[in-house]
Order: sequence, then structure tokens, then C-alpha cells
Amino acid sequence: MVGFGLALAAVALASSVDAGPLDPSLPAVSAAPPAAAKAEASSATIEAAQTPSFQLDLNGTLTASGVIRPGGSLARALASQGVSASAIHTIVAEMRPVFDFRNSHAGDTWRVVHGADDEIVEFQYATSDMASYVLKRSGGGYVAERREPKLEHRTARVAGVVTSSLYDAIRDLGESPQLAGDFADLFAWDVDFSRSVQPGDRFAILYERLYRRPAGGAAQYVGPGMILAARYEGQTGMHSVVYFENGEARGGYYRQDGSSVERQFLVAPVKYTRIASRFNPRRRHPILKVTRPHYGIDYAAPTGTPIFAVADGQVVYRGWSSGYGKLVKVRHTNGFISYYAHMSRFADTVSSGDWVHQKQVIGYVGSTGLSTGPHVCFRIKNGAGRFVNPAKLRTPAGDPVPTSRQPEFGLVRDALFAELDGSRLIATDEAL
Repeated sequence: MVGFGLALAAVALASSVDAGPLDPSLPAVSAAPPAAAKAEASSATIEAAQTPSFQLDLNGTLTASGVIRPGGSLARALASQGVSASAIHTIVAEMRPVFDFRNSHAGDTWRVVHGADDEIVEFQYATSDMASYVLKRSGGGYVAERREPKLEHRTARVAGVVTSSLYDAIRDLGESPQLAGDFADLFAWDVDFSRSVQPGDRFAILYERLYRRPAGGAAQYVGPGMILAARYEGQTGMHSVVYFENGEARGGYYRQDGSSVERQFLVAPVKYTRIASRFNPRRRHPILKVTRPHYGIDYAAPTGTPIFAVADGQVVYRGWSSGYGKLVKVRHTNGFISYYAHMSRFADTVSSGDWVHQKQVIGYVGSTGLSTGPHVCFRIKNGAGRFVNPAKLRTPAGDPVPTSRQPEFGLVRDALFAELDGSRLIATDEAL
């Protein structure tokens, strides 16, 4: 993600495609919890509900559930329902590959089913954003998995004038800073947001807002989704992009003339919360306490966050590799090899020798090997066998829209840009 200073002098949002107006009562969804919340989550076992609900069936199976609240403990809540300390330890240990409970936050929910013999039958945990996790008994052990929820997609538009910080302005309005980061990523090849931004620059974003609808409940806004079209106008000129499926069941972003805005390599292999460590030939290792090169970029993200291939290529290694922990290496057609280290687990559909596509999930963020916290160490080695700084790598542009698809592209482009430039606006203080 590109760091930059932007802001909104004025922002206006409008819903479209019969989505209805944006709900002003919806809470903000931040890309990362505040530092204080992180510290509290780390020091406590798990924040949890004080008054869980439960029921006992005729077979002696107990089902209990609760909602995460500040000041409680999941361990105490489960114990009050007859779950032993060993069973609680089993839940935490077996769930660790897909979710670290130190990353729990207020609003998360849990549900546990256990038998009279104290055996855990099933445990469910849903985070306050969009993910849910399930632990089930399987044979003589357990299987833990992350599940993506079914989401409703509603289209919205945001437009504004730059003054200082886009991140802060969008967060203050109730939208996630993730939208600002995604927007910056789209224009990273055309605009240097760290140097080229000036007061008075204008932008507009047509994007999806994602909603989760609990069984029998009202839709809950969980955050921004895909950007459909975007425009930035400043001292470097006017830059516009639009999303289009290129005919191979793989979508991409293109300029108005159908040329690709993306390079052969993506900027980063994960939707990260921060950069924990940059490419540095003389970094002080946080664990070994020695000075040695760090030939990669550490992207910090919650455990279980999907990691995707930055370009098409073949998986040449998938396994454990000393300090790298769980590692995947992908060889690309230009001789480059990309490294993805410290995974919590690999994608079930990816094995050594497989061909993968850009943006295909190959694993999930973890902290295996020599690691101080959940992140992915992303490295790139060139054809000469030397590691290069991923942030400074310049690879060829992606393929343009095929000639045979240009007429269809023109129709999609014009329709989305018409929405992007729409005049139905809602006042800033009513937008979110």
C-alpha cells in the first residue's frame, strides 16, 4: 500500500443500483484496531460476554453462546457452562492455525457445543468484521477452518477534494481507511501519492459496500468491498480506471483506452494493516539480536488473512523452511521467484508443481518460523539469483483488454463512469 497525505475538504456519498441511501447509523469499521485495543487484547486471554446463553438437550449435550464484550474472559464464560480448563485449552490450541484469540475484539461472537463427557463437539467463532471460524470433531482429532460469510453487495459513490489526509477524513466519516488504501493501490503506477498530491486535487470512487445478514436479523455493514471505477485529477493530470472481466474469468483494472493499470507483479501479496519491516541490507534481527540483511518486506495482518500470488507462475516449493516457517515459492515466466513466508497454513488447493494465477490465494498469514507476530515476509529473487527490493521492482504492464472484447469493454466502461460521475449526492454529515 502506498503511504500518502490526502484529505477531503468535502465528501459526498450516494448509493446506486437500488441499494437505498447509506445508513447514517452504521458504525465505522476500522482496518486495524486502535493500539489500546490491541494491547488489551494481548494482555487478556480473550474478551468475552458476561452473560452467555445456553441450553441442554436430552442427550446431555450442552450448547452455549455469547458476545465478546470488554472486561470479560472467554475462559471464564466457558468454565461457567461446565467446560473444563483442558477443553478450553483444546479450543485455543486447535483454533490457533486459523485464528489467534489475542486478536479478538468487542462484538465478536462464540458458540460451543460439548457433551456430558466434556468432549468438544463443535466450536464457532465469528469476528466483528467478516470472518467466521469453526472447530469440529473429526475422527480422533479436530479440524479448524476459516469460513467466508455470504455478503450482500451494495454500490455507493464517494467524491471529494483533497486538503490533507484521505485516511483520516474517510475514517472520520465512518468509512474504513481500507477504501483509501485500495484507491491508492489502483493509481500507484501513475501517481506518486507521497509527492504529487496538492490541495485542490479531486477524486471520485464507485465501490461496493458489503453487508452481512445474520439469520433473522437486519443487514449489518462490515466494510468496503471492490472498487468498480475511480478517478483522480491533480497536477499529474486526470487518471481514470474501471474494473472489467477480461474474458478469462479473471477481472482487472483498465484505463479508458483498455490498457492495464496493473503491472506483471502486484504491489503486495496481502491486504495488510501495516508494514512491519522493510527491505534493509543491515537490519537488526528482532529475535536473533544480530545485524543481518532483511531481503524482503514484512506485511503485518491478522492470522488467517489470505495471501495471494503476486503474479502468474508455478509453485516450486511448499513446505517448512527453517526460519521462514511455512513457505511457498513461486517461479514466474521472467525468471523471478517470489517468496511468501511465516504462513499459518497453506491453501488446500495449492501444491508444489501447480500453476497459480495472479491474486490466487496460496496460503494464510501466520507467525511460524522466526517471527514475532502474524505477518507475511514477501521476497523476490531475480533471474540472477539475487534478492531485489519488491518496492522498487518495475515489471512490464499487464495485458490490455483483448481486441475482441473492446466493444463489450466500452459498454461496461461507459456505464460505470456514468455512475461515477452521477449527480445524486447526499450531504457529508448524512452520508455515513
